[in-house]
Amino acid sequence: MDRKALRWRSRRGMKELDVLLERYFARRYDAASDDERAEFERLLAHEDPEIWLWLMGQASAPAEFTHVLDALRSA
Repeated sequence: MDRKALRWRSRRGMKELDVLLERYFARRYDAASDDERAEFERLLAHEDPEIWLWLMGQASAPAEFTHVLDALRSA
């Protein structure tokens, strides 16, 4: 997916999630490995409440998102 389209997909309906995703995109995405970029793109296919619960540790995230969720928390 091209960078511009991905940045648009990173804009969500939940302000708190927008802040985290935009910060990750601005600070880490360009330097991320191809695997991490693919993981990020797959994560964006999920619904906002689900992603938010995973990020906040209130629900168990699928193992495939462990790396990108850690990166989002630390960005």
